[in-house]
Amino acid sequence: MRRGDVAGPLLSAPPPIPWHAFAAIAALAVGGAQLALPKGTIRHRVMGYVWAALMPVIAVSSFWIQQIRLIGPFSPIHLLSILVLVTAPLAVWYAHAHKVAAHRSVMMKLYVFALVGAGIFTLLPGRIMHAVVFGQ
Repeated sequence: MRRGDVAGPLLSAPPPIPWHAFAAIAALAVGGAQLALPKGTIRHRVMGYVWAALMPVIAVSSFWIQQIRLIGPFSPIHLLSILVLVTAPLAVWYAHAHKVAAHRSVMMKLYVFALVGAGIFTLLPGRIMHAVVFGQ
């Protein structure tokens, strides 16, 4: 695979896989910045809304990605998508209600488990992101 073809497998994948992956990569970057940057600022709030908007996009798009079929057309990862659809808005509500500890806890768990943890599984051989990161 030539250097310029790194994203080839992802860009040639059927929708919604590219949308799902690009939203997840953006959420990974925004969430990482959120964890590193000061809290309680306007920047934190704006980036938080961006992150909270990306998470449902990732979760909803996952329902049309059905390469691993264990329960009908779905896999256990889709349970995580349902959890994200419930907990991301809950975490935003915690922030609005000034429940900072609950907000922090839910957001960190979503980042670690829903993005990093689930993302690691996309790097397994045979998956599109494995081809993108490691070549074919």
